[in-house]
Amino acid sequence: MAESWDGGHSDDSFRDSLYTEPIYEAFLCPLTRQVMRDPVSIENGQTFERDAIEKWFEECRDSGRRPTCPLTHKELKSTDLNPSIALRNTIEEWTKRNEAVQLDKACRTLSLGNSEIDVLQSLNYITHICQKSRYNKHAVHNAELVPMISSMLKSGNRKVRLKALETLCIIAEGDDDNKEVIAAGDNIRTIVKFLSHEHSQEREEAVSLLYELSKSESLCEKIGGVSGAILILVGMASSKSANILTVERADKTLENLEKCENNVRQMAENGRLQPLLTLLLKGSPETRLSMVSYLGELVLSNDVKVFVAQTAGSVLVDVMKSGSNLAREAALKSLNQISSYETSAKILIHAGILPPLVKYLFTVGVNQLPMRMKEVSATILANVVSSGANFESIPLDQDRRTLVSEDIVHNLLHLINNTGPAIECKLLQVLVGLTSSATTVVNIVAAIKSSGATISLIQFVEAPQKDVRMASIKLLQNISPYMCQELADALRSTGGQLSSLINVIAEDNGISEEQAAAIGLLADLPESDTGLTRRLLEEGAFKIAFSKVVSIRQGITRGGRFVTRFLEGLVRVLSRLTYILEGEPEVIALAREYSLASLFTDLLQMNELDKVQRVSALSLQNLSKQSKHLTQVPVAPEPRFFCSIFPCLGKQPVITGLCRVHHGFCSIKHSFCLLEGKAVEKLVACLDHTNEKVVEAALAALCTLLDDDVDIDQGVSVLDEADGIKPILDILRDNRTEILRQKAVWAVERILRNDDIANEIAGDQNVGTALVEAFRHGDYRTRQIAERALKHVDKLPNFSGIFTKKGG
Repeated sequence: MAESWDGGHSDDSFRDSLYTEPIYEAFLCPLTRQVMRDPVSIENGQTFERDAIEKWFEECRDSGRRPTCPLTHKELKSTDLNPSIALRNTIEEWTKRNEAVQLDKACRTLSLGNSEIDVLQSLNYITHICQKSRYNKHAVHNAELVPMISSMLKSGNRKVRLKALETLCIIAEGDDDNKEVIAAGDNIRTIVKFLSHEHSQEREEAVSLLYELSKSESLCEKIGGVSGAILILVGMASSKSANILTVERADKTLENLEKCENNVRQMAENGRLQPLLTLLLKGSPETRLSMVSYLGELVLSNDVKVFVAQTAGSVLVDVMKSGSNLAREAALKSLNQISSYETSAKILIHAGILPPLVKYLFTVGVNQLPMRMKEVSATILANVVSSGANFESIPLDQDRRTLVSEDIVHNLLHLINNTGPAIECKLLQVLVGLTSSATTVVNIVAAIKSSGATISLIQFVEAPQKDVRMASIKLLQNISPYMCQELADALRSTGGQLSSLINVIAEDNGISEEQAAAIGLLADLPESDTGLTRRLLEEGAFKIAFSKVVSIRQGITRGGRFVTRFLEGLVRVLSRLTYILEGEPEVIALAREYSLASLFTDLLQMNELDKVQRVSALSLQNLSKQSKHLTQVPVAPEPRFFCSIFPCLGKQPVITGLCRVHHGFCSIKHSFCLLEGKAVEKLVACLDHTNEKVVEAALAALCTLLDDDVDIDQGVSVLDEADGIKPILDILRDNRTEILRQKAVWAVERILRNDDIANEIAGDQNVGTALVEAFRHGDYRTRQIAERALKHVDKLPNFSGIFTKKGG
């Protein structure tokens, strides 16, 4: 029995308020004290509600008692029930008269806008009678109460709104006519608004009402047509904080709304893909094509791409292989979406997407795809290749050819040179992906060489389309470690490609991936190619590189995820100048102008950038080798006339300020002197680096202080003062690489020429053992040097050399 809204009535008073005619005692069941709907009489003539007396008899049996009359408590011989048809008909007629009056009263109450209590009582009454029978719902419909109740949804009273929602839900249940009336006008929009209300009861009642309305197929499109309705329902259905019943109702509402394709599209757009995929897999051919087409238009999150690939990837690949041209195009668009994420791309590879893709790209003649579909195919292939799968093991045909087979790569290169920019770009990206893997780059390089495509690939550096140019530069950078001389020859001898690369590097819009790739390409070209270095000089590349390094160091150029690669490439390009200093006044002047020695000394301190430190140390080695030629050695003045007559007057003046190592006037800027530039301590600090390449470069630079053309003894003293001797001995003892051992043996032999240091080290058994190992296992030159070092510490007798020179 429905209760009063405000709780102010007892059950009896509420019951009495439902009727305008008096309630006769004969109408009431003695057990329930409610008006009977199915009165029956028992053996002694007493009348009860059928359900109530049956329950009484059941309790008697359960307790082991004989059935009795609940009023007289006398045993009954029979529990037969006799319908009281006349009484039932009388009660029904009486009820209908009362209900008609009450409905008329409710209609007046709702239409006149009475008090809250009156409105709530009327809604309570309507709820009560509609729960009793379907006939009453028709009566409510015929009394035109449904529009009145619907108007209560816009009431300013929350209790009234809530009761109106509840009442409409009961009126709508199982009655399509009432549903249509409820959905009239903008009522659906009003109900949807309740889904976003802050009061949970309103949300719960609103979603229950929408659920009832959604059972009518004719209303599904109308509900879905309300802006935001499906989005809100999808959010509620996936909520982890909402009431469980609310979540279930929202989910079931969406299931009902799936009857309309437009709704399915909206659900997919808002992340609920399963209905669309279900239609794609199980719908009619027309529906499947429609869903495939729409899937290609969606913007999918990465998680959803994986879900779609797992659910429908194989079907989409099959459609692409064997469907009509229209279906193929739709499938290609969908696959383009899904393949743009690494995980989903790998799923598509497993589903067999590669063979038909490659076939479509290479097919010519009457069976070839339209160019727009070839473009999408090329895009998908680029997406798939960027996933990093093991492409050399994925067969494309019965001949077991793969994407990295020579003739397949030749075909790709041919297509690149014979299609428009859009396909060119995607196929270049395919090659970028294949050359990004150490396992496949060798095959691609071999195919490029055998096809003679180097020049044609370099020409794309001048492409007006930025994406084509960028793909070309990234490809060339990937292959540059494997064919650096071929690329250097081509760039040196062709048109404006070198200028184009330098222009890209010179751009001033932050640091882009294209710039990082361009400078990386130039950095990989051999330093020994002096012709290319001179071309770079003519093009102003070094000036640009220097300004970019300074700009980054000073924080003028903003960093980003490509700043490290860009800076490494710039430093490597700048270092090229240090390889052509010998006999080149112009280059030396440029190195002085840019203060390269100071710059590389500062870069030694970039502890997180191993490549920068290594290149800087190597550059300092090259610069330091020139110091002995560039230092200004003072010229002794000619002796005057009296000095020749009186020798006592010929004492030479003492010259101060000379470099200890080079015996001239040195500076870091003009003679690149490590000592004057305070570079020695920074190089020594690099000797304990974890990266052997950095240690090798730093040690090589320090060894220039021990060369034959400088004051070796002073060079040793400089190293000693910078605490550099112990790290060099440690390198010798650690024997990390053969190159380090060779350099360390050479340096230690020079250091041990200082008697004091030799005497101090002589007792170090580890040093002696390391020298003995070098003496036994090194190459010819290392063994000779180790022999001399062992003599310095009295480990070998000082007689004629044990080893004779080769050929001597």
